[in-house]
Amino acid sequence: MPTPANPKRRVGVLLVNLGTPDSPRTPDVRRYLNEFLTDGRVIDMPAAVRYPLFQGLVVPLRAPKSAKIYQQLWDTERGSPLLYHGLDLQKLVQEQLGDEYVVAFGMRYQNPSIEKGLEELRDAAVDRIIVLPLFPQYAAASTGSVQEKVMDIVSKWWIVPSISFISNFTDDPSFIGTFVTLGKAEMAKHDYDHVLFSYHGIPERHVLKGSFKGYCQLGKCCNTYNKNNRYCYRAQCFETSRLLAKGLGLRDDQYTVAFQSRLQSRLRDPWLQPYSDEVLKEFPKKGIHNVLAFSPAFVADCLETTIEVGVEFKELFEESGGKHWQLVPSLNSHPQWVEGVVNMIRQN
Repeated sequence: MPTPANPKRRVGVLLVNLGTPDSPRTPDVRRYLNEFLTDGRVIDMPAAVRYPLFQGLVVPLRAPKSAKIYQQLWDTERGSPLLYHGLDLQKLVQEQLGDEYVVAFGMRYQNPSIEKGLEELRDAAVDRIIVLPLFPQYAAASTGSVQEKVMDIVSKWWIVPSISFISNFTDDPSFIGTFVTLGKAEMAKHDYDHVLFSYHGIPERHVLKGSFKGYCQLGKCCNTYNKNNRYCYRAQCFETSRLLAKGLGLRDDQYTVAFQSRLQSRLRDPWLQPYSDEVLKEFPKKGIHNVLAFSPAFVADCLETTIEVGVEFKELFEESGGKHWQLVPSLNSHPQWVEGVVNMIRQN
């Protein structure tokens, strides 16, 4: 009796980024902020405090201001850059991986949702699923939140396929190499006195809560990247910076690592330091007048890169006496980065 042919087994891939409003209108921005800022991994307060504070006070005050900023960012034809860069990446990765893989894209907050992406993979009857949160450095508030959401969704499935996560790519050669390529392209156009690597900030307590046996002390412990701090967000940021500096040919005194986008003014607790907006205002006093800025915590241009670093930081720098400020564009769907994502997936 002939052996039945095996059904073609395919691997599902879910690429996930943070999220974006459906439009730059205030109601859509409010819905996005409500979902984002009430996530217990983002704002690690008791729910009884978190929901009234943010839904009742912070979000209503912040949404109209954020909507105006999103209006500056929004592409009239394609919409949110974080969304269309993600969809472009999905398409190109799918093309390179071929029919043996099914690639979906989702957002942790709003649309397209993680649940929708997982349903696409389940409908394709994939044999197993690889989840790649598009955050280079692991943080409980970003990658950890995606992992928790995925596990919550699939826990309700009657049949759960094998699922694996790519938890970070802090030192991935293609991630580093693409940023180096983009940085060198900008350096060829202008002479720079200094380089700023600006990462999204998180509260210091998030680092300390995740410290392996108390290893992380927010100090020199991040001077090396090792098994004890491989999931420490701060240590990962410093490691990415060291590798970028090496690729760009920078000495230690030619670059600064700092952190942006803090909510400290409302939460009144320390976030990772130094703060990017404070550091850059001091540059001209030190004779630094031409700065090349990177945002290596992001792989796609978005509000925090294009507006915060590219526009707001530029204005602050020039008001402080600086002459030239340039943001290096993010990886988006650069061919070198697409190839790197493909390799990470195949290796996992």
